[in-house]
Amino acid sequence: MKLVALLFGLSLHGLHTSYASTPNVEVSKGHIETIENFTSEYVEDRFLYVWLPPGYSENNNYDVLYMHDGRMLFDGNTTWNKQEWRVDEVAGALIEQEKVRPFIVVGIPNAVENRHSEYYPQQPFENLNKQKQQALYQLERYPGHKLFTSKVFSDNYSRFLVQEVIPFIESHYNANKGAQHRYIAGSSMGGLISWYTLLNYPDAFAGAICMSTHWPGVFEEDSEVFAEFKKYIANNISKLSNQKVYFDYGNGTLDAMYPPLQKEIDTLFIRQKYPAKLWQSQYFPGEDHSENAWAKRLHIPLEFMFGKKQASD
Repeated sequence: MKLVALLFGLSLHGLHTSYASTPNVEVSKGHIETIENFTSEYVEDRFLYVWLPPGYSENNNYDVLYMHDGRMLFDGNTTWNKQEWRVDEVAGALIEQEKVRPFIVVGIPNAVENRHSEYYPQQPFENLNKQKQQALYQLERYPGHKLFTSKVFSDNYSRFLVQEVIPFIESHYNANKGAQHRYIAGSSMGGLISWYTLLNYPDAFAGAICMSTHWPGVFEEDSEVFAEFKKYIANNISKLSNQKVYFDYGNGTLDAMYPPLQKEIDTLFIRQKYPAKLWQSQYFPGEDHSENAWAKRLHIPLEFMFGKKQASD
């Protein structure tokens, strides 16, 4: 697994932007606003990006998609690897083509060096024995730099999102209020925190998008870690009712670890008899672990969540 560790280390090594740095992004569709110095009682203060769709009007209300790793969403000229999710282009085109109802996107930047501690599902981590927890805390993302730079605090990140970010957005923008109008999305570690937050706050969201979900949890295959993720989902999936869940994965670079693990999660959903119309698991052979890959297929989960025909599906 040396190659996987190297790839994962490089991807994290690029997360060097400080909290004080707020990239000035440009979008080709819609309009973007930056909320500077958004303060929190639960996590480090940071900025937020708020993307308003083409045709945004004060006379209408909009559903909202909350997305992790906010620096990587809109403008490759400002990202460490010069890639982006192309959220404005993809979502904007779907809206203009009337394939989806218009929606707002809130981009939440990650905690930089604390990203792993912020996104790793906390309760599954704490269900590991103390010896295992300490072993994980000793892992390095690259020589001399810990993978976890602090104790896992994803429960506080979820509180930050649900108790602070959402109320702010719904009070400052023309956002539809209520769980049926809110969605959460991320990739890799952002995929983990998306399903984890959905399970912990099922009354706060209508769906979760989990792309290239990093089921190993760390940079090598670890059956003990994955078993806790799987157990947590099995024990909490009953909290969901009409929420939509989207998974996908490739098999290139870091995604090479995911196919067998995602199949186990798919089997869990099937055995739990989660309604087939409410969840998807898509496989994209040949696709790697990158913003370019996620951008190519982002339209699929967006149509699943926001498609105009969903009420009659």
